[in-house]
Amino acid sequence: MTLTVAIQMDPIERLRVAGDTGFALMLEAQARGHTLFTYTPDKLSMREGKVTAPIRPVTVRDVEGDHFSAGAEERTDLSTLDVVLLRQDPPFDMAYVSTTHMLERIHPKTLVVNDPFHVRNAPEKIFVTHFPELMPPTLITRDKAEIEAFRDEFGEIVMKPLYGHGGATVFKTSKTDPNFGSLYDLFANLFREPWVVQAYIKEISEGDKRIILIDGKAAGAVNRVPAVGDLRANMVRGGAARPTDLSKQELAICEAIGPALRERGLLLVGIDVIHGKLTEINVTAPTGVRAIKKLGGPDLAAQLWDVIEGKVGKGK
Repeated sequence: MTLTVAIQMDPIERLRVAGDTGFALMLEAQARGHTLFTYTPDKLSMREGKVTAPIRPVTVRDVEGDHFSAGAEERTDLSTLDVVLLRQDPPFDMAYVSTTHMLERIHPKTLVVNDPFHVRNAPEKIFVTHFPELMPPTLITRDKAEIEAFRDEFGEIVMKPLYGHGGATVFKTSKTDPNFGSLYDLFANLFREPWVVQAYIKEISEGDKRIILIDGKAAGAVNRVPAVGDLRANMVRGGAARPTDLSKQELAICEAIGPALRERGLLLVGIDVIHGKLTEINVTAPTGVRAIKKLGGPDLAAQLWDVIEGKVGKGK
């Protein structure tokens, strides 16, 4: 089966391909004979219910700095394609939300991965709160008194923006931290939305495990260890990737959330687990696929395309 596949993504020219999950998916799709196109989300248009974008055909190769060739753009009705991969990076803002409303018009006739309706309704740091029994103590608020009471209860806490990504603007503070007032003011000026406040897990120094689930099933994992002197384990923030296996507790977490992911058409999901506690469920453009394979783990791009091909095949 040969599929026509468009990838909604940030400009392909800017990709750092060595660690990019979307690029891994493109390489695997091309190896299977599928026809690839790309477009950027700002080029989406909708008129009288028809969703179009100026897509351009691409071929890709795993060479940093020389990773693609592209043809001419042609504005195309996206409902005529087989698959659209939703792969632009957050922030999860109103521009992002608007694309999900438009892509919802073509799904599931054109399979959008992940389902745009549920991407919109499952932001990573809120969707995870459906499973409080799996999480560390967590507060979502921008009310200073609530944060101070939470800090008094747990001593050390982590604060991060509700719609942040990639470990940006993540802070640890404590009961006696004289910088708390300034930190609160900084957040209040930078962000209009509430913040996520969590009890600090000291075992973060041992790593923040990224587990990839495909169609609701645990498929592979990488342990991300923070750099010395940094709280954040994200690889874009200097975290080191280490091979890992899944514990019984981590497998139980995956089994607990798997049905909810499948019900929502969230085919590719990355969860973050610190010392057996679930902290995020990433559904927008989860990463980690290339790191897992590089460290000797399974080929998750191939697994995902097996699932996609099966779903498109059933729909035809």
